[in-house]
Amino acid sequence: MRAIVSRAWALAPGLALTFGVATASMAAEIRLSPADGVEKLVETLILADEGDMILLDEGRWELEDGLVLDAKGVTIRGAGAEKSVLSFKGQTGAGEGLLVTSDNVVLEDFAVEDTKGDGIKSKGVDRITFRNLRVEWTSGPNEKNGAYGVYPVSSTNVLVEGVTVRGASDAGIYVGQSQDIIVRNSLAEYNVAGIEIENSFRADVYGNRAQHNTGGILIFDLPNLPQQGGHDIRVFDNDVVNNDTPNFAPEGNIVGSVPTGTGIMVMANRNVHIFGNRLSGNGTTHILIAAYPNDFDDDEFMFVPRGVYIHGNEYGEGGDAPAGEIGEMIARYTGTPLPDIIWDGVTRLTEWLTWVAAEDRIYIKEAEGTSFANLKMISQMILPWRTSLDRDIANYAGELPEITAVSLPQDSES
Repeated sequence: MRAIVSRAWALAPGLALTFGVATASMAAEIRLSPADGVEKLVETLILADEGDMILLDEGRWELEDGLVLDAKGVTIRGAGAEKSVLSFKGQTGAGEGLLVTSDNVVLEDFAVEDTKGDGIKSKGVDRITFRNLRVEWTSGPNEKNGAYGVYPVSSTNVLVEGVTVRGASDAGIYVGQSQDIIVRNSLAEYNVAGIEIENSFRADVYGNRAQHNTGGILIFDLPNLPQQGGHDIRVFDNDVVNNDTPNFAPEGNIVGSVPTGTGIMVMANRNVHIFGNRLSGNGTTHILIAAYPNDFDDDEFMFVPRGVYIHGNEYGEGGDAPAGEIGEMIARYTGTPLPDIIWDGVTRLTEWLTWVAAEDRIYIKEAEGTSFANLKMISQMILPWRTSLDRDIANYAGELPEITAVSLPQDSES
């Protein structure tokens, strides 16, 4: 028997009639407290009906197994991210804390702690909202922590707002192979990557604070994934500061190559606009634009960034502590402090020998005094006698057409 406070019959939009009988969905408000036991929480999620509201009272649940929700239109709402806590410190498996596989779900006002795998994951869903959540590994940065904190993948209409993630061994807030995304007003700290948008289409990342990560905000595209060709990403009005946590990604992870002290990094993505951000205290560089660095066997993958437009950002101190193999390599070419903006200069051979299409160029429009370097790595590989850097930011003047703001059906601010 579920702890049901109230149940009401609600006819679904487009009510279907079958053999003269009306079909309807029954929605309930279900309130749970830790005193009800873990079994009641598990049972409630398994038996949830479309439209249910599951309310988690203040308190702490100690769970040994992950939770799964596959009912549409469900809201799970706690009493606050510091008050309603799902702890997985005793988790025996390596899976997620909470996995959502259904559409139109809202998760808000609770915490997930110390999962063996990812914190909260949605997979293959439409209209998913993560709001005012906290996902944390309470022992701090450790390669044995779960990879991702908030982790929507292969999803559409994704809203992440007011979320705090700490301690992820890959990315705190990670949105992968998804479409139509907003990540806003969130805090990512003490992760390898604070916020990462990967192989995704149309994303707005704004109003966030990424601090004390290895890298603050990453916009990546990777090979050998079902969805490729990430594009139309706006990163604006964020505070990306003091990203100084040593890289603790497990060996073999692509984020393991991110130098400690990277502010914003764009790798192999297209039509990425970075503007109105505040960057300071990032010891390697504030903004890094780079090609995918590893060998790959995917004929569909384009390994270089195209159409990156950087403008109107504010730069504080940085570049004075280049870290890792990449940071040290750049320092050998540029000296220290490293420039505010660095492009590795890697392009396809055909692009180096011919004119690059206007929509695929790198454009920079920043205040006087902003430092820049094109490392011209492709010229050094093909024409090794051309080793001089291009530090003249004026060579990259111009702009790209504005990207249309993302609008989500579940977002009242749209």
